[in-house]
Amino acid sequence: MVLALVLAAWPGGTAWAQNRQASPPAAAASSPAEPQLPSIDLLRKQLDAIPQKLPEDDDGRKLLAEVNAIGTAAEQVANRRTEELADIDSRLSGLGPAPEKGAPADAPDVAEQRAGLSKQRSAVDSDLKLARLIMVDAQQRGTDLIRQRREQFQAALTTRVDSPLGRVYWRNLRASLPGDSARLGSLADELRAAVRTALQSDRRSAFLGGLVGALLLAIAGTWIAERVLLRLVPAKLPGGRLRRSLLAAASVVVHALLIGLAAQWAWSALDTAADLGERLQELAESSVQMATFAAVVIALGHALLSRKRSSWRLTGISDNLATQLSPYPWLIGIVAAASGLITQINSIVGASLTAEVTVHVVSALLVSALVAMALRHLRAPSAARHAAAQAHAGEAAGTPAADAAAAPDATGAAAPRSPWVGLLVACATLATVVTAILVAIGYVALAGTLARQMVWTGVVFAVTYLAFQLVDDACEALLSSRGGFGGRLHKVMGMDARLLDQAAVLVSGVLRVALFFYMLIALMAPFGTGPDEVFRRGTNADHSLKVGEFTMAPQALLTALAVVVAGFVMIRIVKRWLSDRYFPSTSLEPGMRSSITTLLGYVGGVVVIAVALAGLGISVERIAWVASALSVGIGFGLQAIVQNFISGLILLAERPVKVGDWVVLGTTEGDVRRVNVRATEIQLGDRSTVIVPNSEFITKTVRNMTLTGAPGRVLLRLPAPLDVDAKRMREIILAALTAHEGILDTPEPIVQLEDIVSGTLTFLAIGYVSNPRNAGGVKSDLLFSILESLRAAGLALSPPASTSVAPHAPAAPAPAAAPALPTVAVPQPQAAVGGASNAT
Repeated sequence: MVLALVLAAWPGGTAWAQNRQASPPAAAASSPAEPQLPSIDLLRKQLDAIPQKLPEDDDGRKLLAEVNAIGTAAEQVANRRTEELADIDSRLSGLGPAPEKGAPADAPDVAEQRAGLSKQRSAVDSDLKLARLIMVDAQQRGTDLIRQRREQFQAALTTRVDSPLGRVYWRNLRASLPGDSARLGSLADELRAAVRTALQSDRRSAFLGGLVGALLLAIAGTWIAERVLLRLVPAKLPGGRLRRSLLAAASVVVHALLIGLAAQWAWSALDTAADLGERLQELAESSVQMATFAAVVIALGHALLSRKRSSWRLTGISDNLATQLSPYPWLIGIVAAASGLITQINSIVGASLTAEVTVHVVSALLVSALVAMALRHLRAPSAARHAAAQAHAGEAAGTPAADAAAAPDATGAAAPRSPWVGLLVACATLATVVTAILVAIGYVALAGTLARQMVWTGVVFAVTYLAFQLVDDACEALLSSRGGFGGRLHKVMGMDARLLDQAAVLVSGVLRVALFFYMLIALMAPFGTGPDEVFRRGTNADHSLKVGEFTMAPQALLTALAVVVAGFVMIRIVKRWLSDRYFPSTSLEPGMRSSITTLLGYVGGVVVIAVALAGLGISVERIAWVASALSVGIGFGLQAIVQNFISGLILLAERPVKVGDWVVLGTTEGDVRRVNVRATEIQLGDRSTVIVPNSEFITKTVRNMTLTGAPGRVLLRLPAPLDVDAKRMREIILAALTAHEGILDTPEPIVQLEDIVSGTLTFLAIGYVSNPRNAGGVKSDLLFSILESLRAAGLALSPPASTSVAPHAPAAPAPAAAPALPTVAVPQPQAAVGGASNAT
């Protein structure tokens, strides 16, 4: 919006306004819903009437506006005819196919209706083709006019006139002064006559009321609007940086609109009362544009510098520097607007070449002087080191402390200068010096153009900086986890805070790229490119940046970004709905639920990326060609990654290992926590996590302890002396197994005498538990119980060689003869505390 106001108010923005207001002469609205469109013959005559070559004294803006209007009208006709053609085809299909030769003929009314529709279709199709041809011709004619304008502009820049430092220039100025004064006086007389007529007519009250209203709107309206914004923005928006940038943008738009409306109101009142002539109409249009442009420049300076309210300041400069720079937006805006208005007046009255040269000289020198003085403050050493001691949190009425804290420097200290600022200062310094030199040697047109470009570049950079700040603050407030909307997404949908912050930064970066694209085009507006072309190029893919066959357009980038954001948000919503709402109502086990959710996320992500690439103009066929070209590199350099990826898909599809399983892979034993497409996460007993490539589960032997839900097994090997009561020993061990509540009754626990080796009996005890994960705890309980029972019965397990246990020892053995801890032959964990496991 701000850039549109600047472009409409720029001295070269006449064509843009005319293009918005232009309509074909024959266009008359027959109804609000169906406006009457011009005929194809009329559009062709209008297009043929436009000259092929620009006159030397014509910049071609009006002709270009007419060509664009004709092309727009032809496009509307083509769209209308396309709809009519589709309707006729639908009606023809309703009549059925035409009868073939030898077949019975249609009924007379059907045949008559078919013939009428066919004739009507032929006429509509002819109009459609002619309309499309006019569209193509209008586009080619507009391109040719733009080329001629650029050539004309470049030729004018290289024209050299008498230097203002020589006598010839001043002699020519004195010679042309009487004639120029007379021409200017005639326009002034025409204006005075119009004012006298307005004051003497019966509409005098309306004229005076319009002038007073315009004056009040320009002065009191802007003052009231600023106060309303200062009270409305803090009350309606939450604390943060968004309210500062939004207030600055709203202030620029409101000031520009009010000043432009005030100027238009004053001229409309005079036109209504006195019926202005053609020259005064052109003067009115130019003055409104120049007033709006000056208002935009002044409002931008006021919003960015914020001399009186440092807590609302967007730029990181000190209070002292802001105070020093505050007059320059006023001076530069007034000088640029006055220069543009005087140039238009010279064109209206037909002033001499010397008068036009004088305007260029004066405006170029004034702009260069103002820019040089402003740069002097920026280069001052004290400006960069100045820091105010007072706080400004409550300085502005209605400005909360949160905004003061969010300001670039709430204490008024100057922020470190960006390298880009230093580069701009250096370029502006060089431009001022070059402008003065060009004026001195006589290249006045080039000097005036360079001066206007300095002003225009400053305005474009200021608008872009304001837009950057607004975009960053809006993304921070809406998408970031610290903002209101982002915070609700984080709480309601469970989205990761870091993901939201990354999305805010990413969206802000993409919007910055789009703004930078328009900034580059806008910077070229004075160089033979009108503001209408800025928006046409920005919205037309045919004029976008092309890299080979790939077209990069801002709307395509924004569309792709919107598809990616919306697609992944929808995937997140669907996955959350499946996990929280649908799956709990099914009989699917948790591992299967996790596999389905993971696969859905991957498939949905691939689809979203493919749709986004299609929005950018990259088709699936091109992606396939790229994949084919990378096949060799994938075969060698990415072989392991592809192998793990395919193995991950196999694991997710066949599910030999799923989330929650207890697996043993080599020396790694633990619970599967997550199965990704590249690797699987296994949590060990000490709560650490091992990342195992998926190919390990496909190419190696894997023991899955819980795949089929088999019961766990507790296996004990208890050594005992050869002279022990083996039957009593068996009874005690079996009783301990039977008594434990974790041992299953089916299959029954067993105790066997496994072997006799070197005078030692080995008892093998086997019991089954409901879950292999319980085997370790049950085994520990059994050992404690068996030891206690053996000690109570006076039995021992493999005592040392120096210790003898009498068969009829007392029930309570002496402390010195206490049995040692049993030497339990405990195999590897997977064997001793295992289950009916499965291996892959």
